[in-house]
Amino acid sequence: MEQVRFQHKRFLHRERGPTGAAALHSSLFPLAPVPAVDVGMSLPPPTPIYTLRGAGGPLNTLHFHCSQGTTPLLYSGSGKGSIHIWNLKTRRPEKVIEGHSGNSVIWVDTVQSGQKLISQGRDMRICLWDLAEGRGEVVDSIWTGSVGFCQSAILEISSGKWLLAFPGEQTEEIKIVELPSKAPVCTLVPDSKLGMVMCIKLWQPDSGCGPLLLAGYEDGSLLLWDVTHISILSQVQTHPEPLMCLAFDPTRLKGISGSSDSKLSSWIVDSQNKIQLQDSVTLVNPGVAQMCVRDDSLLLASAGWDHRVRLFGWKRLKPLAVLQYHTDMVLSVAFSNHSDSKQRLLAAGSKDQRISLWSVYNHRPEEAL
Repeated sequence: MEQVRFQHKRFLHRERGPTGAAALHSSLFPLAPVPAVDVGMSLPPPTPIYTLRGAGGPLNTLHFHCSQGTTPLLYSGSGKGSIHIWNLKTRRPEKVIEGHSGNSVIWVDTVQSGQKLISQGRDMRICLWDLAEGRGEVVDSIWTGSVGFCQSAILEISSGKWLLAFPGEQTEEIKIVELPSKAPVCTLVPDSKLGMVMCIKLWQPDSGCGPLLLAGYEDGSLLLWDVTHISILSQVQTHPEPLMCLAFDPTRLKGISGSSDSKLSSWIVDSQNKIQLQDSVTLVNPGVAQMCVRDDSLLLASAGWDHRVRLFGWKRLKPLAVLQYHTDMVLSVAFSNHSDSKQRLLAAGSKDQRISLWSVYNHRPEEAL
């Protein structure tokens, strides 16, 4: 049964201060700020179809592997250094592995049809794991020198070969290597001082040119890099605050960025490989930790510092829903890659150490347009 059949007309926020005796009491015994409330829904919001508990720490990163004919899995990386491999049929951990000496795991991904796992930790290492035949061993690693929070990015360039981009030892530095050889490809450093690199995305354009990389920086700048020629193709200012996260849809050449401010800024990459700013959305409460676009290019999900997951129609950025379940900051969101579109899931990971799973706009996807 479809879990979401409502649309958000707008995000509203009303705050009223205390009066009289209540005002005196609040001045003497101040309370924590009341979270913003989103209203305007025609029907009550849904609840998660189920939740996963036991991660033991904040959920910094999520990754689905749901290929046809295999057990659907969800990988999570926690702030306590553990990586859980969740079986989505039993809704329990199939395996828990530790490879970053208790340091926070900030990114996970899989290659080779799920036989290999790549994880990035704040121990300044990226680990390559062998998961074949039930194994869970680190078979190789890369020293990054970075203790920041910028997640790595990976791109398959040919059968059995990938490009891996990750933040380097210098705050503005992005390094790219080829896997599995670990051969250096290039180092990307902007000429001007933009501050720490905050987020990156690798992709291969259909035009036939070499791979390109989008990077967001601490000063709010968004850069488009030509990896082959080690050159900047375009640069725009998307936010006045640090650019915390970005999502990019290579089929539409459209992206969106989030920050510590209350604005989501959308943009496109035009035929001349120039970034063109488009529409923006103002949120009730500031702060977005992560965003993702569903594979069918219909939905955008954002992970809010205000404990909420927001859904938008990707084509027009139409606000659709606010998912309220978590009791602390939502740090990560991911859409599943089920081959059967009706089984697709949205996962959200929070600082409250729980993962919520949602079924959204699967049976009536046209409602998201």
